[in-house]
Amino acid sequence: MYAEHILDHYHNPRHHGTLTTPTVTADGHNTSCGDKLTVQLRCDGDTIVEAAFDGDGCAISQAAASILLEYIVGKDIATLKNLDASGMLELLEMPLSPARMKCGLLALETAQRAAADISA
Repeated sequence: MYAEHILDHYHNPRHHGTLTTPTVTADGHNTSCGDKLTVQLRCDGDTIVEAAFDGDGCAISQAAASILLEYIVGKDIATLKNLDASGMLELLEMPLSPARMKCGLLALETAQRAAADISA
């Protein structure tokens, strides 16, 4: 049902947990299927040097968080702020049905809400 890399990120998430000293934190919730996500970012200047997520949800929402945070660590905050839905779908490397779109975009929306508090 899911692509192999989605299952890999779901079963072996990267950046899962919490940060000791995050610069920003944001919470997200997908009411349509119950996904819950907290994203933390630690920045040094304009660079995201560390990121973590915690939460519960479907394979797509949790894998998307892992994939997104793996992508943004080491990049400048503008990269995250400028990433749009189509860019996130490219990172997921699979099409999502309209019902699963909110699951796939929850991490991006939550991370961008956190990033909004960082001036870049």
